[in-house]
Amino acid sequence: METLSASDAKREFGEVLIKAQHGPVKINRNGKPVAVVISVAEYTQLKALKEACLKMSIEEGIANLQAGKVTDGNTVMDRLRKRVSG
Repeated sequence: METLSASDAKREFGEVLIKAQHGPVKINRNGKPVAVVISVAEYTQLKALKEACLKMSIEEGIANLQAGKVTDGNTVMDRLRKRVSG
């Protein structure tokens, strides 16, 4: 991944946009990473992946509820207290 300082990225913004079409461009300010510029296509893929993971987690949670594989908060806390004191 190419890395630019914030001042270089500001000065070469058009180039940053072109580079982002080929891969992520990391922007540092005062030597610390503050942003990554990516193409719309890559952003769309990341967003779809995030949504797919969230959907899978929700479906897993619903399946666990339907199967009775859930524990209430008080029971969890009691088990943790026993572990810590035991």
